[in-house]
Amino acid sequence: MADKKPGIDQALIRDLANILKDTDLTEIEVEQDDLRIRVSRNGTPVAMPMQAMPAYQMHPPMSAAPAPVAAPAAEGGHNAKNAVTAPMVGTCYLSPAPGARPFIEVGATVKEGQTILIIEAMKTMNQIPAPRSGKVTEILVQDAAPVEYGEPLIVIE
Repeated sequence: MADKKPGIDQALIRDLANILKDTDLTEIEVEQDDLRIRVSRNGTPVAMPMQAMPAYQMHPPMSAAPAPVAAPAAEGGHNAKNAVTAPMVGTCYLSPAPGARPFIEVGATVKEGQTILIIEAMKTMNQIPAPRSGKVTEILVQDAAPVEYGEPLIVIE
């Protein structure tokens, strides 16, 4: 390639494309020094200097115990202030392994910090702890279901 730009890591772009192929993602973007690379299934790889695009954060940094995010109660009919929401986008698992007993069940009492589910994001299993102690009154997601950031997952009264 005669017009290959110096500083663009072709192997990184291939790795990102492989991640898209291996997952259900349609787009992935990374920043490295003064370079931002976005790879999309529906387009071509794009590399731009950082000054050309405003920097933004897709979601807030994770804390050890994610705080519940209020959602309107009318949406799902549950008490939104007691809903534990997804701290990230990914696939939600209710048990530690396929066929294993779930972390929690409706009616179970949980303690603050106890693992209540796992969200897989970018092939990393993230244990999600209970933000408070209480009784599980609803489980709003199915096992192995995709979840969005801020989506209500479980209600703890």
